[in-house]
Amino acid sequence: MAPRPVVPIDVKKKPWEQKLPLHNRWHPDILPVAEVKVGEVFRIEMMDFTGGGITHNYSAEDIKYADLSTVHYLSGPIRVLDSDGVPAKPGDLLAVEICNLGPLPGDEWGYTATFDRENGGGFLTDHFPSATKAIWYFEGIYAHSPHIPGVRFPGLTHPGIIGTAPSMELLNIWNEREQDVEENGLKSFKLCEVLHSRPLANLPSTKGCHLGRIQQGTLEWEKIAREAARTIPGRENGGNCDIKNLSRGSKIYLPVFVDGANLSTGDMHFSQGDGEVSFCGAIEMSGFLELKCEIIRGGMKEYLTPMGPSPLHVNPIFEIGPVEPRFSEWLVFEGISVDESGRQHYLDASVAYKRAVLNAIDYLSKFGYSKEQIYLLLSCCPCEGRISGIVDAPNAVATLAIPTAIFDQDIRPKAHKVPTGPRLMRKPDVLKCTYDGNLPTTRNPSITM
Repeated sequence: MAPRPVVPIDVKKKPWEQKLPLHNRWHPDILPVAEVKVGEVFRIEMMDFTGGGITHNYSAEDIKYADLSTVHYLSGPIRVLDSDGVPAKPGDLLAVEICNLGPLPGDEWGYTATFDRENGGGFLTDHFPSATKAIWYFEGIYAHSPHIPGVRFPGLTHPGIIGTAPSMELLNIWNEREQDVEENGLKSFKLCEVLHSRPLANLPSTKGCHLGRIQQGTLEWEKIAREAARTIPGRENGGNCDIKNLSRGSKIYLPVFVDGANLSTGDMHFSQGDGEVSFCGAIEMSGFLELKCEIIRGGMKEYLTPMGPSPLHVNPIFEIGPVEPRFSEWLVFEGISVDESGRQHYLDASVAYKRAVLNAIDYLSKFGYSKEQIYLLLSCCPCEGRISGIVDAPNAVATLAIPTAIFDQDIRPKAHKVPTGPRLMRKPDVLKCTYDGNLPTTRNPSITM
């Protein structure tokens, strides 16, 4: 029996012009657009996370001037009922199985990018301040890009965002703690320099806000827009977790905070590396999910342990599916929590992972690639990031494992000079804009350009 379509998408229309308009905030009062019952397989279609704001044009100008107040556009909410028509209730667990997924037919392309440092940046924005973009084309399960030649890999396609609506109590917890971080974080936290240059939190804002069926300009819209949480971080409801292994056959156990659960999803990725380091860093695309739900009554108390003062301080459980690319050979790069200036950080996994990624970028650039090409590649190829050590003071150890089979040349170290043959730069390079800001850029004093 074919999955029942519940949220259709026309990629030629804007998010608010869709038959069932999209939303880009979390709030308990955003109205459901459809209902489903447990056990039925249903289909949700999605625009890319910018709602079509990033185009197929061979230019990075749309990335440089992207309006990040609008992201992420989500399809839903979907109200979930049991077989008797009784909705999921607060305290239940919603088990969501991913039966199938993929790009929207006729829209088989995607992009990977870095935002301008003055407009979002990324994990390595102090090294790579310019907006860049690479377009990817899909051939079945494989992706290739004219902007990063010599690379081809299978995608582990997944939704970057899937979550339930928060209750008003949980929403207030989010807003209070994130407001505190925004106001006091720089005074109380010791962060690596790259994190100082980015917002510590993305607080509720009416700018760029879309609330689905709730009409802008009404008193109801104004109230909700001032309270609704941005979709940028993952939270207790799931949300923007960017877990690349949530693909076919995965099951996601989400806590329920409102009647009906109000499930929403979006931010489809053809492929992503662990960490999604360039921020706009997966292969972003439009796409579809075919899902099946189950309600576990009272499952929150039974299976989830609160980690905080409120019983709402819980987190989802994820069951990884059986389908993923198989690689037998990997090149692994290590990083420790010592930054580019040589300063020691104490068990800082972010600094260690930054070092691992920078080590990989510099090494792979020896094989004819620009550093921008490798930065984008490590954000979207199926590489594996690990916190390998977090107890041996003072150094946290992080690793980044890259499958060697994605390259058309042997990238392993050898006794003779690397690479063999003429050192031809891979052309063309990624699409790139100039950086016109004045924030300082980190330079590694020992690196050779």
